[in-house]
Amino acid sequence: MEKIVEKLTLSLVSLGCPKNLVDAEVMLGHLPPERFVITTDDSQADIIVVNTCSFIEDAKEESIDTILEVADYKQTGRCRLLVVSGCLPQRYKEELAAQLPEVDLFMGTSDAPRIVELIEQQLGGHQTTVQVSVPDYLYDHHTPRVNSSPFYTSYVKIADGCSNCCSYCVIPQLRGHLRSRSMDSLVSEVTRLVQQGVREINLIAQDITAYGADRQDGATLEKLLRRLVKIEGLAWIRLLYAYPDGVSDELIELIAQEEKICSYLDLPLQHIDDHILKQMNRRLDSADIRRLLARLRQKIPDLTLRTSFIVGFPGETQQQFDALLDFVKEGHFERMGVFRYSREEGTPAAQLPGQVAAATKTRRMHKMMKAQAQVAFAQNRQRLGHLERVLIEGYSEETELLLKGRSAHQAPDVDGCCLITAGQAEIGEFVTMRVTDSSEYDLIGEIVTP
Repeated sequence: MEKIVEKLTLSLVSLGCPKNLVDAEVMLGHLPPERFVITTDDSQADIIVVNTCSFIEDAKEESIDTILEVADYKQTGRCRLLVVSGCLPQRYKEELAAQLPEVDLFMGTSDAPRIVELIEQQLGGHQTTVQVSVPDYLYDHHTPRVNSSPFYTSYVKIADGCSNCCSYCVIPQLRGHLRSRSMDSLVSEVTRLVQQGVREINLIAQDITAYGADRQDGATLEKLLRRLVKIEGLAWIRLLYAYPDGVSDELIELIAQEEKICSYLDLPLQHIDDHILKQMNRRLDSADIRRLLARLRQKIPDLTLRTSFIVGFPGETQQQFDALLDFVKEGHFERMGVFRYSREEGTPAAQLPGQVAAATKTRRMHKMMKAQAQVAFAQNRQRLGHLERVLIEGYSEETELLLKGRSAHQAPDVDGCCLITAGQAEIGEFVTMRVTDSSEYDLIGEIVTP
């Protein structure tokens, strides 16, 4: 007589960056459908997994708040098992087990492939288990994975870990040192995704420009891109998280020449003051940064640059902050994120003198964002009348009367969008839009027929 297998409903909440999202997708891919049913309704889940981030204090707080929120479903819902995975357990495995008795299983950043085994152990009656391995896992094209992004787009992690050792950063503790996938593996994965209907590939890693440096087979980001652009059916390749001193002349030429590579670069700079940059253990000084920006603008006239800065780094004076604020007002960047420095234990920067008050960091962050909003609005106004190739994503959250999409200059999840006031198109379709208006972060326009 055939054994009846109980079906379990599982919900997975992924927090933090797209790199974390890929880890969550790998976990989902390992769940056999005959045993697990995926739901987005936590109240209807037998098992809830929270994939956490702990990069900075705000991320840790969001992770803890989310865990406590979904833990209520063990009383009010049908939840039998609460699993916490990712960066938070990787960093605080001993403390979390003591402080969060609601959690049944803790898994680290490299334990995604073991999710079924560990869940089955817990369902078999094990006590709270901490399963946090050394962070050395790297998925490949054979790894089962569920793309949770819309069908036309996907993130592809080309490497994991980081060996840059910025003084404020805990990534090497959470993710280990740089580990790059082979070019053959990446080409195979991207080819399969495109065959499944993906049109946009977003390449991610802690530092994509370091890709291949740990390998002995000559792999580089530039060589990888030359192979990816040959994949038929792929429309856009987007480069996210590029460490500035790894941006080579060859990479700049590739972005300028290859139509499939979006004229878009995410280039985290963190600061512009030389003393602060040195204290951060960044390898470029302010003159290097300005030369790089000039090269990029000269070679790629239509380039969109995204960057991120840290305000309130230990010892940051008002004068040093003002220099950073003035740098932003110069208008180098179409997109920008600002982080308040987070004092992370175990990092060299945490021991530095001159820790800046929280209120000062918050005030500086708001000044930076206000300055960038003015820059972004002015740059958007310059696009009035331009024709933009737009990937249709659906209808606006504000009104179903407006179609919404993104141009090559807008990355998913972090940037603005294109709102279409006239014309019809299907989700996943590319259209040509004439820009008729704009806000600080969004473009507004009408579909035109070529």
